[in-house]
Amino acid sequence: MWDDAFPSFLIGLREGLEAGLIVSILVATLVRAGAANRLAQVWTGVLAAIALAMSFGAVLTFTAASLSATAQEAFGGVLSVIAVAFVTAMVFWMRRSARSLAGDIRQKVTGALAMGSGVLILTSFLAVGREGLETALFLWTTARAAGESAGPLTGAGIGLVLAAGLCWGLYRRVLKINLSRFFTYTGAVLIVIASGVLGYGLRDLQEGGVLPGNTAYAFDLGAHIDAGSWYSTLLQGVLNITPAMTWLQVAGYIGYLAVVMTLFVRGVRTAAPKPADRPERQAEPSAAKPGTPTPTQSEPAAERSEPEASAGRPEPGPEPAGGPRRRPAWVVPVAVVAVPAVVAGLVVAVARPKPAGGQTVAVSETECGKGFTAPKPGRQTFRMQNTGSKTSEVYLIDPSSNAVYGEVEGLAPGTTRDLVATVAGGTYAWRCVPSSGKAVTSESVTVSGGTGGTKAVVPVSEADLAAPLAAYKAYVERGLATLVAQTRTLDADIAGNHLAKARTDWLTAHLTYSSLGAAYGTFEDYDKKINGRADGLSGGVADRDFAGFHRVEYGLWHAQTAGQLKAPVQALADAAAGLQKAFPAQDFDPGDLPLRAHEILENTLQFELTADTDEGSGTNLATANANLAGTRELLTVLRPLLTTRAPKLLPTVDADIARLQKLLDAEHQGATWTPVEGLDTVTRQRIAGATGQLLEDLSPVPDLLEIRKSA
Repeated sequence: MWDDAFPSFLIGLREGLEAGLIVSILVATLVRAGAANRLAQVWTGVLAAIALAMSFGAVLTFTAASLSATAQEAFGGVLSVIAVAFVTAMVFWMRRSARSLAGDIRQKVTGALAMGSGVLILTSFLAVGREGLETALFLWTTARAAGESAGPLTGAGIGLVLAAGLCWGLYRRVLKINLSRFFTYTGAVLIVIASGVLGYGLRDLQEGGVLPGNTAYAFDLGAHIDAGSWYSTLLQGVLNITPAMTWLQVAGYIGYLAVVMTLFVRGVRTAAPKPADRPERQAEPSAAKPGTPTPTQSEPAAERSEPEASAGRPEPGPEPAGGPRRRPAWVVPVAVVAVPAVVAGLVVAVARPKPAGGQTVAVSETECGKGFTAPKPGRQTFRMQNTGSKTSEVYLIDPSSNAVYGEVEGLAPGTTRDLVATVAGGTYAWRCVPSSGKAVTSESVTVSGGTGGTKAVVPVSEADLAAPLAAYKAYVERGLATLVAQTRTLDADIAGNHLAKARTDWLTAHLTYSSLGAAYGTFEDYDKKINGRADGLSGGVADRDFAGFHRVEYGLWHAQTAGQLKAPVQALADAAAGLQKAFPAQDFDPGDLPLRAHEILENTLQFELTADTDEGSGTNLATANANLAGTRELLTVLRPLLTTRAPKLLPTVDADIARLQKLLDAEHQGATWTPVEGLDTVTRQRIAGATGQLLEDLSPVPDLLEIRKSA
């Protein structure tokens, strides 16, 4: 979160300070001109600018969210490039215009005083509105790049509050800040940040199909750099430098940085005052009495050579008696907030795709899809109404392949539920599967045109998982046979009082069991007897119910005698033999296989990489390695199904596994493993980050291979 906050903090501080200085000069000019009663008009303009900026941000957020995934990428890329252009212009404008800023604004205020309240409101609105729009656009792009809004919004909020405090201090003459240097240094940093935003925007345009080279990588260090490490997170959050970048990203990043930074530095040197020049006299406003010149310390750019705005200007007189009736003071402030909010709401309402037709589709055990007509391309909401007497599963399918676009599970009789899907060109039909009875399929319809529809998933049946399940059960049976032999060897070690050998044989047997993770759900009570933990037991490690590998581990590494270990080891060997005998008859749900692809490593992250299960051996990384081997075996049997349904998933997962394997191997020297608590912070974070990334990439597997009745 905090790594994503810095760019927004800087933009909030800088834009807030620019806008704050402008407001300060406006206020001071009115005070010196004896027109303090017109300050409300300035604040009304400022309020309108803030309302416009917030409304603009809302339009960006809600209209983008309603687009298809491809359109969102293209939309975000275009706005990222526009944001970079705005920020670049802002940096150069402030460097160029700072010296005459105060004089220009005083001149505008002088003209506005003579032309009425509306012009003064407009003057303050235009002066502050540009900063607000730039801030909203930059915040939107940085939040989108970060993938979350909390960090960027928090950073921007802190920056704006700090800017407001600085402006107040400058106005009251309690602070002295060299703003010329401030805007120079922050400008240079913003150019670096903007180069990263440009690179991210170009990548979005590639993923949105607007620009070519989506797969032409200049480098891909994903297998060598931990994306979850602190340094990688920092580089991605602040500079948008990622482990993998395309040639276009790199060219845009380096090209922008080289050209813009060179021009900026050259301009700073050109604008630097010569030693013989008169030193700058900072002239930021203070609340002085009308007509009293006051040297100040806040704005390096504002010279005091201009005549005071109040010279020769008469005080505004009261309204003539019997003049037009004055409107309430609250009307204009409310209007300037309400108008942009209403306009933004209308834009969002018009831009968001509507459910075309909002079809109501009837579902029953004899008729499926009644009322279904060919929808228009785009986001659709179908109201699924069960008019039959049985609960049904309802699927929107491609009838040629049975691929599922969307589903409603357990639609009870007499109820209505919505199914939302983005429809593109293709063939569609409904398939209704009642709780008892045969599946019913509607007539198909063809939709023409449209892109970026909901991705269909080819359904999986129990028959599809039969072969993978048989292959994995055979793997488990072989593992259990090995486990029984290894636990008997461990039992013999204890019986012969060979404790040193028992420690080695204990680890060998424990790793064999740990590699069978996908079958744990079918082991029933045997798992507690074989691999139980002391957590949750009233007596802890001394509890009579503490049994299995971890009980033996505790004894072997806490100087217990062979006599004390004899009973626990015998119980472990008996439990392994009992499981081997019982396993062929146990119910192994085929739907568990896809779930276990994710759950094995979830347990690894929760228990092994936290050392929560370490009872003295310090071998949690060895167990993690065995869990990884079990995951690899499970993916081997599921690979044929995944290859046809998500061809791009397996290469990514394979790369994740290779990276995690390399990290684990580095902590394994001979028969010795580095204890988790002996890892340095960076290495521990790197292993946890690689495991987390693998978990994230494995997360689609249960949905892809979920058993569906439509199959």
